[in-house]
Amino acid sequence: MPNQKKKDLTPVQQEYGELAHKREPKRPILANCIRAFLVGGVICLIGQGIQQLFIDWGGFDKETAGNPTVAVLILISVILTSFGVYDKMAQWAGAGTAVPVTGFANSMASAAIEHRSEGLVLGVGGNMFKLAGSVIVFGTTAAFIIGILHWIFNPGAVGG
Repeated sequence: MPNQKKKDLTPVQQEYGELAHKREPKRPILANCIRAFLVGGVICLIGQGIQQLFIDWGGFDKETAGNPTVAVLILISVILTSFGVYDKMAQWAGAGTAVPVTGFANSMASAAIEHRSEGLVLGVGGNMFKLAGSVIVFGTTAAFIIGILHWIFNPGAVGG
């Protein structure tokens, strides 16, 4: 496919493309991977610490401490997004901030903040849920398919 695109370009356009490719700065792939790993790991470490606090001081057990932990991580992410801190951290760390639940909360809060001048319904709600809609639909569909597969392969486990 890329060769087909090159055939459609004029010689001047091809020459410019080659010049632009030569001048393009090299990406520090290894450094980006290390930063993403470290920041994502620190976010998960903070989450583990919060969960342990809920277990030790909140009276939760391992199974029930997960929900309030996720809620606290989302709250922290939204607060850091509203102050512009999370976006700066994401610029430096890349995918390390996008993978955990905090990355999803950041993208939702960013969309809400960016479109707040358009009103609550059409601005905040409409644009915030453009992103969330696809994630919710995918999650629901994946859960349905996994549930069906579980029902097919473990018929005795249903309802129990």
